[in-house]
Amino acid sequence: MSATDRAVELAQIAAQAAADKLGSDILIIDVSDRLAITDCFVIVTGSNDRQVGAIVDSIEERLRDAGVKPVRREGQRDGRWVLLDFLDIVVHVQHAEERVFYALDRLWSDCPTIPFVDAGLPA
Repeated sequence: MSATDRAVELAQIAAQAAADKLGSDILIIDVSDRLAITDCFVIVTGSNDRQVGAIVDSIEERLRDAGVKPVRREGQRDGRWVLLDFLDIVVHVQHAEERVFYALDRLWSDCPTIPFVDAGLPA
């Protein structure tokens, strides 16, 4: 089983929203074969608390425009690792240190990734 088209669409919207706020190392992972609770993880790195907050706000706004709201939000007070659960997708926005320490990329490395190309970059 692979991620639904809707989940992939939402993940791409979230990834682009993060890229527009200069989030880095954006990765979309299809976890649908491993987890029953969601189809995709979107993992993004922010360079500081303020940028993490801006990325989170941008993702929420874009996905709200697409008709979805987070059912759960964690970590926003500390701003080091914010998790947004939109059911079909779960977004992780992390400081670089948290990204290296928790290594979600490595933890889910056996799952396929979904390509993301930043539409804001010149061709």
